[in-house]
Amino acid sequence: MAEPRWLDQEEHHTWRSYLAATRLLNAQLDRELQRDSGIPQSYYEILVRLSDQPDRRLRMSDLAEISESSRSRLSHAVARLVANGWVERESCDTDRRGAFAVLTDRGFEALANAAPAHVESVRRHLFDRLTREQILQFGAITDAILAGLRESSAEVDSECTGREREAGLIPDDQVA
Repeated sequence: MAEPRWLDQEEHHTWRSYLAATRLLNAQLDRELQRDSGIPQSYYEILVRLSDQPDRRLRMSDLAEISESSRSRLSHAVARLVANGWVERESCDTDRRGAFAVLTDRGFEALANAAPAHVESVRRHLFDRLTREQILQFGAITDAILAGLRESSAEVDSECTGREREAGLIPDDQVA
């Protein structure tokens, strides 16, 4: 077994600082968003993803993927958004198991009302604390982290799909 690659003092400090900053930032943004508009940050993200689409609709599986949420967690969140009248579920004509989430006019209005205060919170708690150079560096850093994580995730997904195919759970003609 290989010797662990322990973090040096600066790496350890950076890691702990990153964990605390992301946890506190997300908690603060969520608190303010709920206080100002009654929308949890996870629901806000779903509304944003749907509003980004030309017809304000996405297949549930695609919405789960781009919002980086499990399908069960997304399904629960969408059920709450449906109850609020902000999203509708539509069945998929070509796949009886598939469904679409569709942003309603009421949901778009809730998002539009929440966005200005939320953007101001993001600006105040994150970007106003950084120089332009730091923002560019931060963007490059997060892009590099995301690229590595997505690459690792794709490898895991591929391995899982291969095992499922071998077990006969996925037909060979349904390879992604």
